Amino acid sequence: MASCDVWSADAVLDATVPNWRFHRRGPAAIRAEYSGWFADPGHLEELSRTPVPSGEVVRYLLTWVENGVPHAAHHMHLLAVSGGQITSDTVLCGGRWPASLLAQMQAAQDADDDARSRGPAGGTDVSA
Repeated sequence: MASCDVWSADAVLDATVPNWRFHRRGPAAIRAEYSGWFADPGHLEELSRTPVPSGEVVRYLLTWVENGVPHAAHHMHLLAVSGGQITSDTVLCGGRWPASLLAQMQAAQDADDDARSRGPAGGTDVSA
């Protein structure tokens, strides 16, 4: 990360994370912030890039192992680009999810999917 030079001299990071929002200004501050976020080697489970007039929207699901525990994070970045460098990165982060929370989220999704597949409570009246 130390040699990454994708940000303009006046670049701004506008980060929304669970229960908080903050800004970092300038390449050094942005690199320092992202060095903490991306400290462990990871794998992009999902990745999409969508061009917009000012740059692009990048969405991904990142997985990694931290201290022996699998984790995941879901991010969306709105990147403004000028002259081949990022001038603004507005990021929405859902948080860092350890394996135990990922299992809880999957169980809740499975229960919701199961309930929806059964239809409305009490059945459906088809007489008319």
